[in-house]
Amino acid sequence: MEKKNKKKALPLKNTQIDESSLFTHISKIIEKRKYQAGMYANREVTLMYWEIGHYIRSTILDGERAEYGKKIVVTLSQQLIIKYGQSFDIDNIRRMVRFAEKFSNFKIVAELAPQLSWSHFIELLSLETDEARHYYANEAVKSHLGTKELRRQISRKAYERREIANSQLSEDAIIPFNVFKDPYLLDTLGLKENFLEADLEKAILTEIETFILEFGHGFTFVERQKRMTMDGSDYTLDLLFYHRDLKRLVAIELKIGKFTPQYEGQMRFYLKWLNKYERREGENEPIGIILCTKASRKQIELMELDKSGIAVAEYWTNLPPKSEFERKIKEILIEARERLERRKLLPIDKTQKQIDYFYDSKDDDNEDK
Repeated sequence: MEKKNKKKALPLKNTQIDESSLFTHISKIIEKRKYQAGMYANREVTLMYWEIGHYIRSTILDGERAEYGKKIVVTLSQQLIIKYGQSFDIDNIRRMVRFAEKFSNFKIVAELAPQLSWSHFIELLSLETDEARHYYANEAVKSHLGTKELRRQISRKAYERREIANSQLSEDAIIPFNVFKDPYLLDTLGLKENFLEADLEKAILTEIETFILEFGHGFTFVERQKRMTMDGSDYTLDLLFYHRDLKRLVAIELKIGKFTPQYEGQMRFYLKWLNKYERREGENEPIGIILCTKASRKQIELMELDKSGIAVAEYWTNLPPKSEFERKIKEILIEARERLERRKLLPIDKTQKQIDYFYDSKDDDNEDK
């Protein structure tokens, strides 16, 4: 009698399916792939616009054919609209040409294209210098800025205010370049006249996201009213932050009124205490910034606070009209550049090389044309 081969019975699987979990998992797959597809499509559209602009600029608008080429571009635009739609109207074609002109390094465009939309690049085209374009492009990528917020940062002169802060740093500064701004714009905190330091601190904590956005990428809030005890006495720092990229604690002291030299000693104590009792293994030594409603930049330069890891910046809680605001920032920036030239410690061209976000060193000669 033949023995029948008996298959080993498999354990019955749970036939119950968690429909909610299934939907959530599938949704994540869809969202992930849609996002990646969107990034790929965005990248290809941006690179297409650059290639079109580069080709038109180099072959049609180059040299003696420039005037004749402008007429051809109008005709070309009309033909492209018929076949491909309004994305190729004459205004956008001209933007493509400017795009290829302002972002002449294709390698940089290829790196930025998956992360910035065409609308981002349009905002960047309005800027006068390569350095400003690099700064805002970098901020948009790191902070995931939408087009609206990027436009806001440009209108509030974030790049110029950072350059003003950089101008106060010497070659021996402990404070790294490109960390702080001057002045800081705290007009969104809704402070009323005759506010106190406690009101300012409370407003900052209430609008902490806005405050960190104004300060820049990398800052993380740690503690308010940080108590430091020494020899039975308590001392209190207003705000303590941590900078992830720099791996440093950042002490922030808020002052109402004009900066006075006495503030230096207070901040030096805070930094020494933090360095001894709060600094962790692998971190760099803490730095601090004193925010005042008014500060003499000549006085700050004379005191060489940057060598002690201390920065000083003004904060404005009320902004003047746009034209006056732009004039004030321009005046402060011109004064800062003149100060740099007088010191001859950190020439303008060296400062520009430190602000090297995307360009290779070989492109430095083409900056600020």
